[in-house]
Amino acid sequence: MGILGKSKSAGQPVPPPAGLSVIAVGMAVIGDIQSNGTVKVEGAVDGNVQSRSQVLVAKGGVVHGDIDAREAVIGGAVHGCIRVLERVEIQSGAVVNGDITTRRISVSEGGSLNGQIRMSESEVQLKSAQQPRNAQQGSGATAMARPSVPVARVAVPPRLPSAGQGH
Repeated sequence: MGILGKSKSAGQPVPPPAGLSVIAVGMAVIGDIQSNGTVKVEGAVDGNVQSRSQVLVAKGGVVHGDIDAREAVIGGAVHGCIRVLERVEIQSGAVVNGDITTRRISVSEGGSLNGQIRMSESEVQLKSAQQPRNAQQGSGATAMARPSVPVARVAVPPRLPSAGQGH
């Protein structure tokens, strides 16, 4: 790479590397955050966090909103859905209240998950999970969400005493 960020071979400028954005301890952001680089939350965010790279929620950090990124490492608390293309790591002491959609997940002992986990190798399925919930359910106002716990069904009917048996 040459001076001024120009590539020798193509003659085209090389975009600067994406930076690190930090929401520091004691800082609160109200609203959505979008970044091409890494977003580290040590304080509080009341809104959605979108990154083309990583979202890091440090121990003590809180996000009240959805996270969309390539990778996420959660050490604090997230109250919203996490949709990640590559990998989610839930560290010990972390709390996630919301659904997670990713290709790979790691949960350390002591991490807490309250929601559904969807894992897929297909980028199409991961991106479709990133659509807002209203768009997925369609325009019908009576669309029912699937239960988070499978419904049990009886496979064999119970035996009833037959008429020939005396009591």
